[in-house]
Amino acid sequence: MKSLITKPPRVNLLNALILAVLFLSFTGPTMGQLCGSTFVGSVLQLMPCRPAVAAFGAEPPSESCCTALKVLGQPCLCMLINGPQIAGLDRSLAMQLPAKCAANFDPCK
Repeated sequence: MKSLITKPPRVNLLNALILAVLFLSFTGPTMGQLCGSTFVGSVLQLMPCRPAVAAFGAEPPSESCCTALKVLGQPCLCMLINGPQIAGLDRSLAMQLPAKCAANFDPCK
């Protein structure tokens, strides 16, 4: 009689290490704090800021942009600024958002 219990699949150590590094690079500590959102979640939350960080024709940040920025927080903003390239994002304009929104954030490293 065959056993109905199957062995769990073996996880390749290299694959597990790669996944851990990717996870930490998108959600890891920034300035000693953690971003409470994923990279994609942070991008989506800051969509109201898109006109303020557009590579061409940037506008002053809107009230909804500043509110979203303050709710998201400095660690998540730094994760976006230091993370993978986002099409249409001017990183130098993104780094200016805290000052323009009167958010008391430390500069990103």
